[in-house]
Amino acid sequence: MNKDLFIDSTTGSGVTLALLEDRKLVELNSDDGDAQFSVGDLYLGRVKKVMAGLNAAFVDVGYEKDAFLHYLDLGAQYKSLNKFVKSGLSNQQIGPLFEGMKFEKDIDKNGKISNVLASKQNVLVQIVKEPISTKGPRIGCELSLAGRFLVLIPFTDKISISQKIASAQERNRLKRLIQSIKPKNFGVIIRTVAENKKVAELNTDLSDLVERWKSAYSQLKTAKPPQKVLGEINRTSAILRDMLNASFTSIFINDKEQYEQVKEYIRSISPEQEKIVKYYTGKTTIFDHFGVDKQIKSSFGKFVTMKSRAYLVIEHTEALHVIDVNSGSRSNADNDQEANALAVNLDAAEEIARQLRLRDMGGIIVVDFIDMYKAENRKKLYEKMKKMMSRDKAKHKILPPSRFGLIQITRQRVRPEMNIAIAEKCPTCKGTGEIQPSELVIDDIERNVSYLLNEQNENGLRVDVHPFIEAYLNRGFMSSLAGKWRSKYKKSIKVKAEPSHHLLEVKYFNNRNEQIKT
Repeated sequence: MNKDLFIDSTTGSGVTLALLEDRKLVELNSDDGDAQFSVGDLYLGRVKKVMAGLNAAFVDVGYEKDAFLHYLDLGAQYKSLNKFVKSGLSNQQIGPLFEGMKFEKDIDKNGKISNVLASKQNVLVQIVKEPISTKGPRIGCELSLAGRFLVLIPFTDKISISQKIASAQERNRLKRLIQSIKPKNFGVIIRTVAENKKVAELNTDLSDLVERWKSAYSQLKTAKPPQKVLGEINRTSAILRDMLNASFTSIFINDKEQYEQVKEYIRSISPEQEKIVKYYTGKTTIFDHFGVDKQIKSSFGKFVTMKSRAYLVIEHTEALHVIDVNSGSRSNADNDQEANALAVNLDAAEEIARQLRLRDMGGIIVVDFIDMYKAENRKKLYEKMKKMMSRDKAKHKILPPSRFGLIQITRQRVRPEMNIAIAEKCPTCKGTGEIQPSELVIDDIERNVSYLLNEQNENGLRVDVHPFIEAYLNRGFMSSLAGKWRSKYKKSIKVKAEPSHHLLEVKYFNNRNEQIKT
């Protein structure tokens, strides 16, 4: 599978990133360059309320609505974290690598939040979910810093390895290697891309993460809540860090400064792929040149048509997302209804998996597939859905089809859904649904003609109008309205049909073929 990334920096506010797999748009991200409350950011917050009934607290991190912190998101090492934060704020002799610190016992996983948190208490938290709809950020105290190959976790010594690394020999090699280079009291998650990497690459990544933690510690010492103490890297770099692999064939960028930054970043994490970064200098926009704009307009909105002429209807509510699969005009006389339903459903499963990634839809998704009566066909659909969703990095769970043909999906939601308005405002009614009375259109044209000829002393005019209006004005010759105007004003007046004009669009030109503003 070939992957291409297109980065557009001409949007006026940040950049827009489009990821294509085999020339098909699968992800669309925006990065305004100054995002607040992004997933992974560390904040020094202050507890506003402790809600014993919810076993949770609301924490002020600077957002208009307080962030939500549940007891289960405190982490087993919360007491040690709290001790570390107090030490940092009071300039005690505990260093960033926990020098001279005695760790506290883990908190009870079935405990009460009122036993460990109090109102007005300072707490170091990490953004787990960005603000979505009417809700503030979701936060946690199990801190982690993500790198290219590793994830650094303070306050623990545990080493975990991605389950996607299947080789027992490689898993043992990585575990022994990380055990020998990681600092004490820091845990590490070994990511899938670390497979077969050399010790030098892993050590560099780990050293970078440790330096970031030290930077957070230095910020913490002078921080006043609510304040960000460590920001996640920007969305562009995060996508490259998490997704860059050998299947990437090109990265096109239309901004010189952004191009240099990305090239430098690629050079630092994967020098052998530096050559795939390319600077786009075409006259048309980068998204238009590579066909991304067309895919965006065809992929968003309520109705999504597939190549098979079947289509999806996607509805959104506060509680869940509903997707309805329709066969449309697709039919095959050689197949029975069951075979046609299976074919449409299998195509729909592929498109639905793409739509979930593209729109970054999360929470509960209910898909109403076309009814199938054979158990083996429902199993085929379920397996196809799982296969297509396996490319999705967001955590998700898929349930088998119900007796009503419904498949239920839960998908991790950490950011607001990507939603692009693709409908264009009607140039005739300006989006109101109402237009000027037709009998007044001709009066308006004559008033403008009179003004231009008598007040502005134009020697002649050409009036470009919609073909329907042109036919009405030129009907007859001397008896036509255009003919009567020529007789009345004693000047040349030509009415020309312009098929590209909408019904009420009128443009006026003088004898020098210059458009006149009215």
